[in-house]
Amino acid sequence: MIDLIIKNGTIITASESYLADLAIRGGKIVTIGQGLEHPGAETVDALGKYVLPGAIDAHVHLETPVGAAVSADTYETGTLAAACGGVTTVFDFAVQGKGQGLVEAVEERVKIFKPQACVDFAFHTAITDLTPAVLAEFEKSVTYGVPSFKLYMVYKDLMVDDGVLADALEKSKESGALIAVHAENPALIERRTQRLLAAGKTSAWYHYESRPEFVEAEAIKRAIHLAKAFNAPLYIVHLACKEGLAEVTKARDEGYKIYAETCPQYLNFTNEVYQRKDGRNFVCSPPIKGQESQDALWDGIRRGDIQTVATDHCPFQSFEKDWGKDDFTKIPNGCMGIENLYPYMLGAANRGKLSFNKAVEICATNPAKIFGCAPEKGTIAVGSDADIVIYDPAKKVTISQQNMHSAVDYTIWEGVTLTGYPVLTFSRGQLVYKEGQFVGQPGWGKFVKCRGRNELSN
Repeated sequence: MIDLIIKNGTIITASESYLADLAIRGGKIVTIGQGLEHPGAETVDALGKYVLPGAIDAHVHLETPVGAAVSADTYETGTLAAACGGVTTVFDFAVQGKGQGLVEAVEERVKIFKPQACVDFAFHTAITDLTPAVLAEFEKSVTYGVPSFKLYMVYKDLMVDDGVLADALEKSKESGALIAVHAENPALIERRTQRLLAAGKTSAWYHYESRPEFVEAEAIKRAIHLAKAFNAPLYIVHLACKEGLAEVTKARDEGYKIYAETCPQYLNFTNEVYQRKDGRNFVCSPPIKGQESQDALWDGIRRGDIQTVATDHCPFQSFEKDWGKDDFTKIPNGCMGIENLYPYMLGAANRGKLSFNKAVEICATNPAKIFGCAPEKGTIAVGSDADIVIYDPAKKVTISQQNMHSAVDYTIWEGVTLTGYPVLTFSRGQLVYKEGQFVGQPGWGKFVKCRGRNELSN
């Protein structure tokens, strides 16, 4: 029995665009063809619209403690907002506590996440205590379904030193895991911050000045150097600077498996936002960089040296951002974007900044391949999950906090107008978003267990 037929739409994958119908049964795509009919099946007419795989936001921080604050979106509100933006799978972070095992850290988060999740979810583990026992657990975590581990090269409470990073990279190669890094140089940041504060330079602009391009680039170079030494794959999260990207390009040209992710905020805004009255709302780390870096990021996407776009969604309420109105070091770091990722990147395709195929590749297909949930996720193919977005290329939407679905009381995207917008989102064949309204239910999302040994060729 066919449950759903989507007719007359233009199907867009990372490699093809064509007119066809989809038949869905039991949450899976079972037939792709012309003129599909089935008595009793629900039918959606997608004439004049694009039929896309649901996006994968491979980098979100929901219900995450950061200093004295907790990121504003719960697992429920964050995944609800994701659904409304065409994101059908999110990757959150299980942060390992001292003395805690890798699988233990994930299982703790799954118990909290599952009853709230409105779309499917997976995890990376943020490693903060890499003991010999934890190193020995890499294979267990890969088998369990969490083969990606994030290491912070910055933040006193979370960071690891170069020796720990080297051990993790060496072990990852033999275990099938993938190491991801937040790359910034903490010593440079600390010294620059001390000097700025001593000089009375405390506004949001000086968040950028405390960690400009070279502070990120140095750490990226260091991480890539270690990855090359062990010939281990490396994933660089939220890459924001031209010089760091050049190092990625160089390593990839030499044949190394170095992957880079960037974020919509780096592609749309420049560091000029920190001069604005509401500049503290844009404070994130790494900070938004200059125009030259933004141009380089777009070039990196088009030539394939940036493989994914994700959001680093970690918003805080405006009153929490206001803690740092007189001292940038007190501003909780993080921006929103989980609902804006796919509409923004598809809007960029709609205005010719990149192809729709490339937008699908970097927002859906590549993350699925890199993190081991392809071909179930990230594409439209027979046997894949029916995670589907219907996109109207003519629909105009001006983003406002009023029409977003996150729990945050503002948005950095306020006033940005997009031509083209998702009108329907299906999660495993279930309608979860329709014309501006969430129509799904908390608890629908399932925990996606991923495979090691990423499938994306260099």
